[in-house]
Amino acid sequence: MDQVLHGSARTTPAVRQAIQASTESLAKLAARFGLNEKTVAKWRGRTTTQDAPMGPKNPVSTVLSPLEEAAALTFRRHTQLPLDDCLYALQDSIPHLSRSALHRLFQRHGISQLPVAAPDKAAKKQFKTYAIGYFHVDFTEVRLADGKLYLFVAIDRTSKLAFAELHPAATAELAAAFWQRVVQAVPYTVTKVLTDNGVQFTQLPHRRSPVAHLFDAVCSAHGIEHRCTQVAHPWTNGQVERFNRTLKEATIQQYHYQDAAELNAHLQTFLQAYNGGKRLKKLHGQTPYEFVCAQFVQNPDIFIRNPAHDFLGLYT
Repeated sequence: MDQVLHGSARTTPAVRQAIQASTESLAKLAARFGLNEKTVAKWRGRTTTQDAPMGPKNPVSTVLSPLEEAAALTFRRHTQLPLDDCLYALQDSIPHLSRSALHRLFQRHGISQLPVAAPDKAAKKQFKTYAIGYFHVDFTEVRLADGKLYLFVAIDRTSKLAFAELHPAATAELAAAFWQRVVQAVPYTVTKVLTDNGVQFTQLPHRRSPVAHLFDAVCSAHGIEHRCTQVAHPWTNGQVERFNRTLKEATIQQYHYQDAAELNAHLQTFLQAYNGGKRLKKLHGQTPYEFVCAQFVQNPDIFIRNPAHDFLGLYT
């Protein structure tokens, strides 16, 4: 196969070979081929007709020090994380690191692409894109030494803003009260909520009552559309299910708590750190609060109040 020439090439391999084989002067060859004499001299001095690599002989980063380069390369090789995840983790210790600089570093050392594992499952269908204000709500059990508690969780499908509360029981009254507090805490208009078909959130089909369910009553009072998952399709509400696991992994699966109050205090601290400090790939490296504030600038009409007022300040 013929060599692919670079875009600015003025000669072909045949012309270069003719220059190297000719004994004519540089001026005559330049006039014959319509070239500069320096170009003719360059190809006459070479023994090959291939383009030589351009750029520095030993490329190094102009942004990172050798120590920072070594740290980034070691992190990539040991964690095998994608580029964006490496960027978010390394920026805590290397604040001036940019995505392009990290990508070029990985390219120079041949680790810009991760090994591709053979797919063992069919590709999952992506969620439809929604504006902020679509929440997933669910509850899960947590067990302490002195008994069982119930963790109610709500997370926005788009902004990933999350709320959670611990309760001693899983009743419709507690579910409705939790949802009421979530709606009041969210700085923008909540338009939809998705729950499962549990008695905490909706009436059972065979036990319909003319009186509205307490959870539906809260939705109606705020103009929120209440949607329920299909029966035997729990993965429809998988986003909040996954966040339930995240909360458990960060709390009861790592620490021992003396009582429910200690667990709840740690849980609320984790949620503050998550909403205000967890940079998410789905949000292009922003935290949930940063994403919400950006949405406030773009579309302030859907907001009830300025979300910046919900940040924990220096004297909080």
